[in-house]
Amino acid sequence: MTAKIVATCISRNKGERKTPVEQVDLRENHGIIGDAHAGDWHRQVSLLARESIDKMRALGLDVDSGDFAENLTTEGISLVDLPVGSQFRINDCLLEVTQIGKECHTRCAIYHQAGDCVMPKEGIFAKVLNGGSVATGDGIFLAQDIEREG
Repeated sequence: MTAKIVATCISRNKGERKTPVEQVDLRENHGIIGDAHAGDWHRQVSLLARESIDKMRALGLDVDSGDFAENLTTEGISLVDLPVGSQFRINDCLLEVTQIGKECHTRCAIYHQAGDCVMPKEGIFAKVLNGGSVATGDGIFLAQDIEREG
């Protein structure tokens, strides 16, 4: 299976679920234009695998892309196995993994419903090294795989 984007999501405010949109535009050293988490810091873009969301569905939760406040929902790539510093491409965009998981200071609604949440353990964060547009269906390519093909 080829790794790909299955949803692109944004929110205007921090601390809320993100809404799926047709495509997002990424700006170098900023993140996703129009998203509350964009800015000059290390967590410009958040990613979570569809496979992680499916774990929460198996617990009986009615959740989907954006419900964990992730910007990009992926499929076919083990995000948590990408070491910090790994780089990957989506179209013209080049992103670098800056953090795996995060500390959840306040328990979200999902945690209270299920007694667990996947984002703090299985979500990853990245900074934008090269901007461009990302849409549902776009492929994800690890930098070392691109170098081997070239």
